[in-house]
Amino acid sequence: MNQDHKDTKPNSTPVYVKYIGLSFQLFGIIGAGTWFGWWLQGKSDMKFPVWLLLFCFLSIGIAFYQLWVSTRSDR
Repeated sequence: MNQDHKDTKPNSTPVYVKYIGLSFQLFGIIGAGTWFGWWLQGKSDMKFPVWLLLFCFLSIGIAFYQLWVSTRSDR
């Protein structure tokens, strides 16, 4: 008996390609946020790295939100 599977697409890319791309997105978001915080911290004269910590944690939060949205659509 031949059953048609409607869930599979004939020429779709493998799932691991999506997650490899997602890892580069996360790395890019966290890297860009941390770099911007480091750059802004260099422009200010504060000794405590407020801007670096702020943008580092903010970019981590944005990256995890991006991860959550991307994996939520896989269900």
